[in-house]
Amino acid sequence: MSQVQALAAPSRTALSYLERFAAVRAQSQALCAPLLPEDTVVQPMLDVSPPKWHLAHTTWFWETFLLKEYAPGYQVFHPDYAFLFNSYYNSLGSRVNRADRGTLSRPPLADVLAYRAYVDAAFGTLLREREDLPAAFFELLELGLQHEQQHQELLATDIKYILSTSPLAPAYASRSAALNEELRMKNEELGTPDNSSFLIPHSSLSEASWLPVPGGIYRVGFQEEGFCFDNELAAHEVLLAPFELQNRLVTNTEYLAFMEAGGYRDFRYWMGEGWDLAQAQGWEAPLYWVQQNGRWQRFTHHGMRPVDPAAPVTHLSFYEADAYAHWAGARLPTEFEWETAARHFGAGTEGGTWLESGQFDPQPLPADADPTQCHQLLGDCWEWTYSAYHAYPGYARAAGALGEYNGKFMVNQLVLRGGSCATPESHIRVSYRNFFHADKRWQFTGIRLARSVRS
Repeated sequence: MSQVQALAAPSRTALSYLERFAAVRAQSQALCAPLLPEDTVVQPMLDVSPPKWHLAHTTWFWETFLLKEYAPGYQVFHPDYAFLFNSYYNSLGSRVNRADRGTLSRPPLADVLAYRAYVDAAFGTLLREREDLPAAFFELLELGLQHEQQHQELLATDIKYILSTSPLAPAYASRSAALNEELRMKNEELGTPDNSSFLIPHSSLSEASWLPVPGGIYRVGFQEEGFCFDNELAAHEVLLAPFELQNRLVTNTEYLAFMEAGGYRDFRYWMGEGWDLAQAQGWEAPLYWVQQNGRWQRFTHHGMRPVDPAAPVTHLSFYEADAYAHWAGARLPTEFEWETAARHFGAGTEGGTWLESGQFDPQPLPADADPTQCHQLLGDCWEWTYSAYHAYPGYARAAGALGEYNGKFMVNQLVLRGGSCATPESHIRVSYRNFFHADKRWQFTGIRLARSVRS
């Protein structure tokens, strides 16, 4: 099986691909446009890469896997960039250590942007002038687009973490005038201060309900037409006992109840490894939460804001999500339960918050969970599952460098499902398998509860 699922839909023309290519490439630069050049070099922790590195690495991907292979006479932009901007492809030679990406003050941002322009121009020429490009080229092109969209999500989350480490707590983007006016009017109706971001008072939050899914044999994995990553292949049957899934994500209000009940101080709810980590790191709230004058604030892309009680809680590790689930008398769903429920209830992207919205935060839940929004299964927050990231039956790594894309990471990680407010909407699907180590918090990771049905 190839690294990517072949396009089963009618093949697109080279020019239509060029339009998509240009749009995706422009989106990456637009995400970095509000930053100062100095912001684009910072790497405050190992998981975060500097924005300048993201811009260069995605460009290196296009140059290495497509232009060098398919553009006759193509000359690389700079001979040292393969060493500087390779990520983890051992097949392609040595590279800068991941922890040292923040030391790359050179090349300057201007040179990286010139690199992007050079590669974009060469790619445009290739698509316009060469008419004999094989199917393998278009498979790689699709992978390149999806790869850059993955880095757009990383850009959104890495930028947030980078700015949060500044003592100045700078805002990445100001709220629009229209949104500020909407907030002012809502707050006036609710009698809350002008600087509050609360849109829904605590008393109006509805209780979550449970969605039943009957037991049986279900088919999971990629089953549609179009693109998927190789870790979604091949579709296969799983046997599930009857279970119930909560009809919405866990909110800040609900998670705050766990905190106020001493959830971070009671080892009974925690995995041993998670408890040790939480104590060592001094965790007492989700990442970005800070208590000021007796009130919880959180750092956002728009600066410090009051915690919105009606929004889904996010920036949690698997350990915190699992501890909350135990405290709540429930559990996390497996990835197969999540996917089965998403298919059963017809999950779609409508109603979710995505990267394209420019909100950069999960949006508040309606007072009553709206079933027309497919129970918020796609968008807003990645949902931790209680499933290890392993290969599906029959999985085989692709040959060559692209075989390193997913397969070598299938150990010691957990699967997340559903996408987030930092995910491009066109990038998600029900079978999409994200994966992170259990301690990671800087992504938009949240909680959906499940419970078994006793017979």
